[in-house]
Formats: sequence, C-alpha cells, structure tokens
Amino acid sequence: MVRGYLPVINTLAKGLDIRLGHRVTKITRHYIGVKVTVEGGKTFVADAVVVAVPLGVLKARTIKFEPRLPDWKEAAIDDLGVGIENKIIMHFDKVFWPNVEFLGVVSDTSYGCSYFLNLHKATGHCVLVYMPAGQLARDIEKMSDEAAANFAFTQLKKILPDASSPIQYLVSHWGTDANSLGSYSYDTVGKSHDLYERLRIPVDNLFFAGEATSMSYPGSVHGAFSTGLMAAEDCRMRVLERYGELDLFQPVMGEETPISVPFLISRL
Repeated sequence: MVRGYLPVINTLAKGLDIRLGHRVTKITRHYIGVKVTVEGGKTFVADAVVVAVPLGVLKARTIKFEPRLPDWKEAAIDDLGVGIENKIIMHFDKVFWPNVEFLGVVSDTSYGCSYFLNLHKATGHCVLVYMPAGQLARDIEKMSDEAAANFAFTQLKKILPDASSPIQYLVSHWGTDANSLGSYSYDTVGKSHDLYERLRIPVDNLFFAGEATSMSYPGSVHGAFSTGLMAAEDCRMRVLERYGELDLFQPVMGEETPISVPFLISRL
C-alpha cells in the first residue's frame, strides 16, 4: 500500500453519512430497533446495527450492551486473544541498508526478537519500520515516542553499526489506544478456532464484523473487509424482511426518533 490505506477509506466512504468523534458507550436492543448511546449522552435509533469495533474494545467492555450479550457470545470475546505489534517508523536522509524486504533482529530470548520492514524497496522512500510485538511492544508503549525511536535505532545499530540517525520518526500505540486496545486477534492455546465464527454470528438485530470475526483471514484487512460485506448484507436482509423493498442507498440516521436505517458503528 504505497500511499497507505487512506485512498481506500476515502473511496469506500463516498456518499456515506459518517459521524466522527462519536465514541459509543451503550447499545440497547429491542425487538423493533436498536438505540446507540455515545459519549455526552446523545442517542441514535436504527432498525439494526453493525458492530465493527476492534476485539480489544469488546474485551474491555467499554461498550455496554443492554440486554447483555448471550453467554456464548461473551465467551467468544473472552477466549480469543488480542495481540500487539507496533510500528516505529524511521525516515532517513539516505539508504544505508541492503535491498531486502526485512532485516531481522535475532535474540537469545523471544522478548528481544523483532524485525525492520524496508519501505524503500516498495516505495522509494528512505524509510525503515521497526515492528516489535508481544510483551516487547507493550513495554515500548510505556516509553516516550523519542525513547521508543531511540530503542529502535539501537536495535538497528546492532545489525548495521554504521547506520545514520533518523531525521523523522513516528510511533504507534495500538495497545493503549482507547479506540483499538490491541492490533489483531489470535487463537489462544487450547481454544477452538470456531471462536471467530461465533463472534460473527448475529444476536437479534446486532450484526458483527471485523478481522476477529473472519474464519479464513483473521488479523487481516481483507478479513475485516469481507466480514463487513457479510454483515452489511445480513443487516440489509433484516430490514427488507421487515419493510420490503426500500432504497437503502440513501440512509438517514435518527437522533432519538425511530428511523429505519442500518447504522455502522466504528471506533475510528
């Protein structure tokens, strides 16, 4: 993704009524509809809702469901794991590394193992991305951005002693970001792989999407996208069953009034 995901997001968002800065706190479902409450107390009413928040947010219970989700759904949320892999992006004034895709950091413990992704090979920009994961990523998130960048550069110097200092850096914090609380889902030891499917199964007029609901492609953007399409279609069919043929391509959100629209909830 040479230009990043923003062009994809902008293309998919054309013509949609998207409300930024609305962090959901409660979802109340009824037989005839769903009420969504956001920070500040504002509420929206819809016939059905697609919940596409990251698994870390669901696990943290920062969104209250009324009535609570069934035991089997909560068990799927609890039993799936959430991993962390952060990015420390370093921009240099020149290329001093070999023309390979990855530069690996080998350690005598799993804690110290990581790697650098060479963006110059794909984009032509003098950029390396340090990719710490697991407990190492959690510990790095406790550092300042400057300290995290210095740590990454120290790791790079172990591979390439003559490395020049970065002129810019950017650090992600997926584990502590309130809108994500993790990077992606993973299978926990001893648990069934069908937890992904259980997380995807609708509950009444709540439909679930996201990478953590993909049986085939968990932990991936295409997994999240494909489950979003499935949830949207299930949601559309739910509305059609109730109202028959409608023009669902001109959605209207209702604030405190029962308006018939599928409504996408996203933490971003």
